[in-house]
Amino acid sequence: MRFKQFNRKGYSLFASIGREVLIGTLSVSTLTFAKAESASTQSIKHDTIQGTSKKEILLDEVSVTGSRVPMTALQSAKIVTVITREDIDRANAESINDLLKMATGVDVRQRSGFGVQTDISIDGGTFDQITILLNGINISNPHTGHLAADFPVDLKDIERIEVLEGASARIFGCSAFSGAINIITKCDSKSNIRIGTEGGSFGTFGTSATVNIASGAWHNSLSGGYQQSDGGTDNSDFKRRRSFYEGAYNSNRLDLQWQAGLSSQDYGANTFYTAKFNNQYEENRRYLASVTGDIKLLEGNKLHILPTLYWNRSKDHYQLVRDTNFGENYHCTDVMGTGINSHLEWALGKTALGAEIRRESILSTSLGALIDSADFKKVDGTDRYYSHKAHRTNTSIYLEHNILLHRFTISAGVLANRNTGLDNDFRFYPGVDISYRPSDNWKIYASWNKALRMPTYTDLYTSNSVQLGDVNLKPERNSVFKAGICYRSHGMEGVISGFYSRGRDMIDWVYQTSSSTKYKAMNIGKLDNEGLSTDWAFQIPEIIDNSNFFVTQVKLGYAYLYQKHETNQDIFKSLYALEYLKHKFTAVIDHKIWNRLTASWSLRWQQRMNGYSPYTKIDCKIQWKTDRYDLYVKADNITNHRYFDLTDIRQPGIWIMAGGNFIIDL
Repeated sequence: MRFKQFNRKGYSLFASIGREVLIGTLSVSTLTFAKAESASTQSIKHDTIQGTSKKEILLDEVSVTGSRVPMTALQSAKIVTVITREDIDRANAESINDLLKMATGVDVRQRSGFGVQTDISIDGGTFDQITILLNGINISNPHTGHLAADFPVDLKDIERIEVLEGASARIFGCSAFSGAINIITKCDSKSNIRIGTEGGSFGTFGTSATVNIASGAWHNSLSGGYQQSDGGTDNSDFKRRRSFYEGAYNSNRLDLQWQAGLSSQDYGANTFYTAKFNNQYEENRRYLASVTGDIKLLEGNKLHILPTLYWNRSKDHYQLVRDTNFGENYHCTDVMGTGINSHLEWALGKTALGAEIRRESILSTSLGALIDSADFKKVDGTDRYYSHKAHRTNTSIYLEHNILLHRFTISAGVLANRNTGLDNDFRFYPGVDISYRPSDNWKIYASWNKALRMPTYTDLYTSNSVQLGDVNLKPERNSVFKAGICYRSHGMEGVISGFYSRGRDMIDWVYQTSSSTKYKAMNIGKLDNEGLSTDWAFQIPEIIDNSNFFVTQVKLGYAYLYQKHETNQDIFKSLYALEYLKHKFTAVIDHKIWNRLTASWSLRWQQRMNGYSPYTKIDCKIQWKTDRYDLYVKADNITNHRYFDLTDIRQPGIWIMAGGNFIIDL
């Protein structure tokens, strides 16, 4: 293993680029199956260096997705928020969405628990404006962003989650309009079996199991799980099933990774698309598969060729009134994509060049253009037929260059994009990110990026008793400026940042007048978002040089958003874009109780615009953890506060869960 620099100053690796120290005491075989990007970003203690306090040496050499080429968190010109495996273990979370609620720049709006009906947005954007990736593969749904949070992986499958705030078109494609979330699964180096089960309030029960098989250069992992609950509020009951398979092969010249997933959920969709009907119902099925490679060429593996092939399918069955055919629709969305990325390390830096073709299509009983009756396709298991369809092909070509100097990192590039749903012209989306490290403790960064978002099929084609889409919608456009400063010292890390997003032709669902009976999809004009945020983490035992101190970690975060809207349209009420989160404050305290018994407390206070009252929510998790098993009790909303965060849906009160996980080595 080669790390860039070792010294006894806290977080010294800010000054490390270009230097290497060979640590002979680390066995290479221990990392035979590890992906570089799956290592934890947590500070690591090495007692072999005398006089070094706990976690004083930060081996922050983890690759993060801040550019088209692999760069460590230290080298990256962007600040990427990382939710680590350790954060996941400590958190009082039942889903990925619960974890994201504590990320300062992320807005999570839910209709029920466990993330079944959840909208996720970043920096004042909407749920349609982010890209969701699983191990770097785009799994976003062109049907609607409402279904983006339907994940085939369990929290226990995840190594870390990376949150990239701001327009990121040149990195992840045009759908990364206001940000991106990359979920990276674990790649265990040992063969084992993990079994977990839990139960609690509102008839909630869940179980899961994972089998890991590691042999030489090969790794395979298969997991599955089931959950059900009454939901805690009216018509929010659900049943969820999921399975996920991941495999990998690693060698000196070739790395391969493949994955396949299935998720299935049936749920009472309380006021999902309109508050006029509180007895809606939905069934979702998601299937995904992908394979990626890394072909390493030239001396020292300086040239990498990375081909990718993927497929996603989503099936949706929706009823406006449960157990009836009133407002009933079926949709089947297919996404197929292939691409090739390459990056070269040479005297002038790291250069990336690549291309991707992505085809999005939908068969539906209502969305898309009406097709000839002879071409109708039967909906499996029903007497209904798909009578509408639509498709579009997105072609992207990108070029990026990264200059890594002793104190500077400069990353600049451009994405050329053409979408057949728009026209046959290429449009260009440039971006530049710069960071400067004036000392071992400080990092200053700034960026400017442009992006475009195509309307979803729901935006374009929906037409029912409560909604009306518009096939003439223009795509959304924005330019995002972001700047900030990061500070690291012994036991402490903090980031302060600000952004300005200049949005044009923004899309929202609105009532145009007080007498409107349908929400209409519209380009609502200019929408500028300005925001400030700060995050701080304190490792208390390190700061006071007392490893036995009972408080182990304190995290604080705050985000403020101001929105300016200009339009010549008549708008009486906004359903999404103008209901932004103006204030958000988060706090997490982790502490020891006795022996292996620990507790984690989290507090979230937030205020949303457009008539919502601010609220405070407090959660707690108490856990007994060993190398072979862990037992826990979690309490969500321990003050039993019944708050509103989306339309007229009152969220459940206190929700208590208890469970455990057990690991058996093979």
